[in-house]
Formats: sequence, C-alpha cells, structure tokens
Amino acid sequence: MPFTKEAPLVDILADPNAARVLDNHLPGFATWNDWSLSPLATLDEVAHWARGVGEQTPDLTELWADMAAVESSPRTSAALQRPAPRTSTGVQSSRHAQHPVASLAVRSRQWGVAEIALDGPSTGNPFTDVDVEAIFRSGSDAVRVGGFYDGGGVYRIRFMPPTPGLWEFTVRSNADELDGATGTVEAAEPEEGNRGPVRVRDIFHFAYADGTPYLPLGTTAYAWTNQSAELQDQTLHTLAESPFTKIRMCVFPKSYSYNANEPENYAFEKNPDGSWDFSRFNLAFFHNLEHRINDLQALGIEADLILFHPYDRWGFSAMPSWADDQYLRYVVLRLGATRNVWWSLANEYDFMQTKTEQDWERFAAIVGEEDHTGHLLSIHNGTRFYDYSRPWITHCSIQRTDNYLSAENTDTWRQTWEKPAVIDEVGYEGDAAEGWGNLSPQELVRRCWEGAVRGGYVNHGETYLDDDDIVWWSKGGVLKGQSPQRIGFLGALIEEAPSASWDPLPGDWDSRTGGDNDHRIIYLGLGRPRFRSVLVPPGSSWHVDVIDTWNMTITTLPEPCEGRVVVELPGREYMAIRVRRALTTTT
Repeated sequence: MPFTKEAPLVDILADPNAARVLDNHLPGFATWNDWSLSPLATLDEVAHWARGVGEQTPDLTELWADMAAVESSPRTSAALQRPAPRTSTGVQSSRHAQHPVASLAVRSRQWGVAEIALDGPSTGNPFTDVDVEAIFRSGSDAVRVGGFYDGGGVYRIRFMPPTPGLWEFTVRSNADELDGATGTVEAAEPEEGNRGPVRVRDIFHFAYADGTPYLPLGTTAYAWTNQSAELQDQTLHTLAESPFTKIRMCVFPKSYSYNANEPENYAFEKNPDGSWDFSRFNLAFFHNLEHRINDLQALGIEADLILFHPYDRWGFSAMPSWADDQYLRYVVLRLGATRNVWWSLANEYDFMQTKTEQDWERFAAIVGEEDHTGHLLSIHNGTRFYDYSRPWITHCSIQRTDNYLSAENTDTWRQTWEKPAVIDEVGYEGDAAEGWGNLSPQELVRRCWEGAVRGGYVNHGETYLDDDDIVWWSKGGVLKGQSPQRIGFLGALIEEAPSASWDPLPGDWDSRTGGDNDHRIIYLGLGRPRFRSVLVPPGSSWHVDVIDTWNMTITTLPEPCEGRVVVELPGREYMAIRVRRALTTTT
C-alpha cells in the first residue's frame, strides 16, 4: 500500500524505501531534534516542522508524490496493537512440579538488597505467564514485594529491608513450583557508607533515610548506558572525579541532535519479522542497566532514572498501553530495591503526543504499587508544568520555561507547590547551535547560585560539540567545561551551613539572600559594586566573608563584626557576602 500524508512516522522510518525518500527531501530528518519525532506523528504533521527560517508553508508537493509512489506494507503500527498474552492460574514447569524448598535463608543489610532466587517455569513466555511475589514480615510490619523473570528458569524477588533484624517471607505465585516457598532474611546493620535511600526533608530539602542531609548536585547524561562498554567506563571515571551526586539518565536510547548511533542492546526482543516483541525483555539490556546503576551507587551518586521520553525513532514512546504497564512493572521490580534510584516518569512529558494525563496518573499508580521502598518520584516538563501538587509527586523536576529567566523563579516554585524545587534543566554549558545548549560557564554557575539562595537545586549539563559526536549531556564520556568544579564549590558552601541547606531570606531589592538564621549568603550576581553596606543582626558577633564564586576564593574580614559593616569588594561580577554567627553577646 502507498504511503500517504496520514502515514505514521514510525512506519516510514521502518521502511528503507520510504525512509530514503524522506531523507532525500528532508536531509537528516531522522536525527532532527524536534518533538515531532514521536513515532505516531503523521507525515503531514512532519511538514510543519520541516520549514526553514522564515518559511511558514514549505512546498512539499514533490515529497507527497514520491512518498505515494513507494509500495510497502507498514507493519510497525500494527505490532503496537498486539495484545499481551497472559494466563492467571496453574502454570506448570516443563520439569516435574514439586513443592519448593521449605526454607531459604538469605543474609543482607538494612537498606541493602536481599535477593530471593527461585527456579520455576521456563516454557511459554515466563515474562507474561507467571506472577510471583512475596510477603516479608517482621513483628507487625508486612511488606509485599513483586518478583520478575531473569531468564534460564530463574525468578528473582528483591527486597530492601527497612530495618535490621529477622524478616520471614512466603512466596505466592500462579506457578506451582514457586507458590508456597518460604524463608528468612537476616538483615544486619547497614555497612559504612550505606545511609539508605534519599527522602524529602523539611518540606524543601533532602536527606538519606538515616537522617544525613543529602545535597543534589545533579548532572545529565541521558543515554550514557546505551553507549559502548568503554564509553560507559569512561563516564564513570569522569563522574568519580566530579562533584556530582545525582545524574539524570534514560532507560531507553535517545534519537535527537548529536544522537544518531544505535545502541548495542535494546530493552525488548524482536519478532521474526523484525518488529519488537514488547512481551519479552532483552535481559542483556537490563543486566547492563542495573550493573551501571550499582556502579553509580559505589560512587555515592543517585540515578534519576527517566522511564519515558519523546526522542525516539524505535517506537518505545508509542507502545500500546499493556506494554507500557508491563515495562514499568518490570523496571520497578528489578530496580526498586536499589537504594540510589529515583523515578522520573518522563523527560518533557508534554512533548509525548501519544500519552495523556490519564496515562501519567496510571503510570504513577503502577510505580507506587510496585515500589515497596517509596523512592522519590517526579515528572519533568517541556513547556507546560505538570501539577506538582499531586500527592504522588515527591519533588518538582523542572525545566525552565523561558530562555533567560529560570533560576530566578525558584522561590516562587517552592511556594506554589510546597515541595523541593529541583531545576533539572536550566540550560547547558556548551557551544551547541540550540539556545538550550550554548550557555557560558559563567552563566550556568550564576544560575546555580541564583537557585541556591532561593532555596532550590539547579543542576548541571554540558553540550560542547565533539569531532567524535560524543556530547556529555547525552552520551557521557569526559567533561570539558569550567562549571563543574565551581558547582562543587557552591555545594561545599551549602554543606557548611548549620542546617546543610539554604532557604530564601529577606534581603535588599538588588541582591538575593539565603541561608538560615546563623548563616546568611548575600548573592550579588551580575552586580559589580566596589563596596556593600551590610547590617548584621544585632545581639551577636558575626564573621563576614567575601566570596568570589567564579575564582572560588573566600576572604574573611580580620575581626568579627556587629551592627552595620561596610564590606570592600573588587568591583566584578559573581561575588557573594557571607555572614556567620560567631558568638552570642551576653548582657
């Protein structure tokens, strides 16, 4: 059948002849960076985004004619509608069914991973045919944990003990060989460095489960686990030398500017005709993903895992609803016991034309049902904010909605939603053609400071072009910019506050003040004063520091101060003044 204006892009890109015609008329279209690359976008919709600068109605008559002349039988969109096979009871193994081992003994740590491995059915499709879960009990506490198939007839149930001590479990399954297995998990005290998963602290901030404050100094490398093993190793080496404590990363590969390569593995197996079999997972893909998340854990870095995104030429952003749901459950059951995981339902959710608000709410419910540890959960906007007041959202994951004003809105976002404000995409240091990717390092650092004194957390990204097409923000590799060490300097200053966090405080009209009652930061930003008159709170003596946020220096006035103080400054941008309580004056 010929391709018409209504043909979905996923079918065109899947057909070599049709894809060739499209590339002849719109060279390089398959790697363009527009949200129209959603697989279900029609060829007619593509035309809108094909225009050049100043051209509103491009003449694509020849494209329509050449595409109509292509004879093909599009298959991918039909595969998207294939129902998921499931059975509910009485699954038998290919081996002789027998009652499970009476008692399995597992040792673990509080906030570690207690893994129960069970032999079960391997025939049919174990991913869809077999349900397995366990109930873990300790005293009056009971926790349900779902399991997953990991190939070779092996089923795994991964449990994160929330407290030390003895936990007893019983397995329930529709497979005879699995149902009724019992055992115990002996959870010891956590090992050194294991502080548990990150939670929200004091409404606007974060802490580990043991109460230790956590500071999210984030960066972005969307598709780094979809690169070669050597490049993944290089990324980890770079992160080990960086100040970053969080990284935004996708499960699925990415099709976007500077992202034209194919990954070595995909999340799903393929059917004989080459289409995706969304009912069967590619275990090599998931083994690598969880391996790399564990590598991040060893570095003390949180994995902010993006579950869906619109930049896709493979069809993963437009799977049928049953496949979306099965995929979500599988990811959460595999990784939900890993303490350094955060869930992000989507990057730029509002650019995904195939998903509705009802879909996102359903996805959030699935994550909540299957994540027995209660990891942090959010969703990231493109141009339209999600309703961050929804109870399932733990923190705001924000992209600026203006190319210039961004971090300046942090305190407003905090007040609006009364949740931590994490500006995950404020713009990137780099030299890419697009406005989101060519900030100077000075401007990115300034935005990080502007957000910090307003009580939020502004994250890093880097988009310097590379002859090998390896850009950090997507593929990882090495960092080339000047902002990371200065963001680390900012982070160290925040951690020096008694509360290990900054909140917005009243201040002058031409500067921003943040911190807490005993530790105040006055950020002057783009101002270049030669001096500043500072009134420190009465009744105490205060140390006064002059901070050069770009050169990363701190100069402390010789003596503690009281009352009004004239602070000499160098007359250049990016300066800050810090006042720290020295001692209490007694009367």
